[in-house]
Parts: sequence; structure tokens; C-alpha cells
Amino acid sequence: MTEGSRPTAVALDIDGTLIDHDEGLSPAVVDAVRRTAAQVPVILATGRAWSTTKPVAERFGLPAGGFVVCSNGARTMRFPDGHVVDERTFDPSTVIESVRKYAPNARMAVEDYDGSYLVTAPFPAGDLGANAKIRVVADDELAPEPVTRLIIRDPEQSEADFVRLAERLGLHGVSYFVGWTAWLDIAPEGVDKSTGLKVALAQYELDPSGLLAIGDGRNDIEMLAYAGRGVAMGSAPDEVKAAADEVTKSVQDDGVAAVLNRWF
Repeated sequence: MTEGSRPTAVALDIDGTLIDHDEGLSPAVVDAVRRTAAQVPVILATGRAWSTTKPVAERFGLPAGGFVVCSNGARTMRFPDGHVVDERTFDPSTVIESVRKYAPNARMAVEDYDGSYLVTAPFPAGDLGANAKIRVVADDELAPEPVTRLIIRDPEQSEADFVRLAERLGLHGVSYFVGWTAWLDIAPEGVDKSTGLKVALAQYELDPSGLLAIGDGRNDIEMLAYAGRGVAMGSAPDEVKAAADEVTKSVQDDGVAAVLNRWF
């Protein structure tokens, strides 16, 4: 996608991109996204589950019949009916054993088929979504069958600690993303947000060369590289900015609106 060409589709991360960490939503961003969605497909691409992604799509008034990419690319869903267009799963049992060895105090969660979560211990309030359904289970009950994602969280550790933890775990046969805090997302091997975007774009018969993607996290790197034009938020880590074609303002300064207002 050249500098002056108009995007044929837009992919948007949610947390830290559209919405700040206090769930705040800027009227300028809402207006820009709604204007864009009236002209080209807008695809939410997020680490969130469907249950906490759908309300965001509703808040932005995205049109029916579109698609959202959830669980870091492991699920591509049709909005608003939640029909699963594509799903990728893996067996997390080996990873769970490794986590207990190297991070015995970490909390783990898996996303259930209905968008609720099974957790080994309660997560900090709001971490899994303000209205997420959560059930606490024992380690051996966490993943009796393949899952779309495994979340590892330790509020007492730092982001840097979790970068080192990912290295110590020696993760093989899976993909992983270190979040903005002590958060580690484990996905099926080779699955990231670009996986779901390929599925969604195929539904529209669109080429990724015309895709504009905006994100702020390490789990957005593949998406930004896949898109014809990738834009990192101003608050993104350096490695995310390095993967992007440009850097916009932060979520607090309406960075998404600043980009979309050029074309829509």
C-alpha cells in the first residue's frame, strides 16, 4: 500500500489502540472508526475472547455481517451472530507443566468454547474483561481438551520477568506473546493475528496489500508486517514500532483517529 493510496480494509487492535487500559473510549476515535466502517471493512483483531470483543464492536457500531479476529488469531468470528468461521486449537498440557516448574505462583487461564474462562486462581479485576464469566478449577481440570489459548499471569512479576520466563519455558510447538504487563499468551503453533486476518480478508475477496493495520502490542507485530501498511501506536514497545511502517500518537492522544482521518 503506497503512502497516498486508500486502504481497502482496516484491522484494529483493541486494548491500548482503540481503548485505554481504563476502558476509556474517545469520541474522536469512535467517530473516525464509524466513518471508516461505512466505507470499507473494519476488522477488530484482538487477544480478547469473543465475549469481550462483541461489546466493543457494538460500541463502535460496526455493521452486521463483518468479521472479528479473537484470541490472537485462533478464532475468526462473524459479527454479530458469533458464527465461528475459523478456529485453531492446541494441547497445552506440556506448557502447563513447565509453568508450574518455572513459575509456581503464576495464575493460568484457558478460554472455554463459549468465551468464558477456566482459571487456576482468580485474576486481578478486569484482566479477563469486566463481565467475563470465570470458574476456578484445579490444574488438572484446566485443559481436558485442546484450547485456543492459554494465558499465564503473575501480578507480582514485571513485564521483563515474563520475557525471561518465555525464554526459560523453552516453548516449542506453540506461538507466544508477552503482554504489556506480566502476561503471557500461548497460542497454537504458527497462529497470530495475521492468521485470522487472512481468513477474514478471504471472505471479502481482498488482498492484504490494501490492508491498513494499527496496534500497540507484541502480539500485533505479525499483523503489522502482514498488512500493506502497519501503524504502531506511540506507546508501543520499540520492537513493535520497528515492525511498523509508521508510528502514530498514543491511545490517549487519539492516534487511531489521526491515521483514519487521512482517508475517511
